[in-house]
Amino acid sequence: MSTSPATPPSAPTAAELEAREAELTLRHFTHDDAWALGTLLVELARERRAPVAIDIRRGPQQLFHYALPGSTADNDAWIDRKRRVAERYGASSFLVGTRFREKGTTFEESSRLDPDLYAAHGGAVPITVEGAGVIGTVTVSGLPQAEDHAMVVEALAKLAALSGE
Repeated sequence: MSTSPATPPSAPTAAELEAREAELTLRHFTHDDAWALGTLLVELARERRAPVAIDIRRGPQQLFHYALPGSTADNDAWIDRKRRVAERYGASSFLVGTRFREKGTTFEESSRLDPDLYAAHGGAVPITVEGAGVIGTVTVSGLPQAEDHAMVVEALAKLAALSGE
């Protein structure tokens, strides 16, 4: 039996999430950009007293990881599961989960992927670079999924603004 696949009324639609993600394409993403993005996320989390873990990767290489007080090893496991979804689908883990819910099902029921390895819950967003496509991921875990996702989107938008994009 299905666990309520309906999208909550206040949740963004897949179309809204797709439009926002398209705005987050960067001109470049260097190791220094990973540091800047990571420190932006740490600052946002500290301001909000958010007990999150943060992970930034370029391809398979982890460029940044930080765990704020109150986060646990479970957050690292969630990061891995959400990151795999973003890598596989080339879209945020929140968008992937939303697409399944809008079809009247859930990711867990219909993706045919191992739920111990994949989680379509908000918090992992692909890093997309002009002319290169998806080159990595940035993931936050520790808050409700919509808040994890929103924190990543906010930091990516700030990074783009700092880079003059």
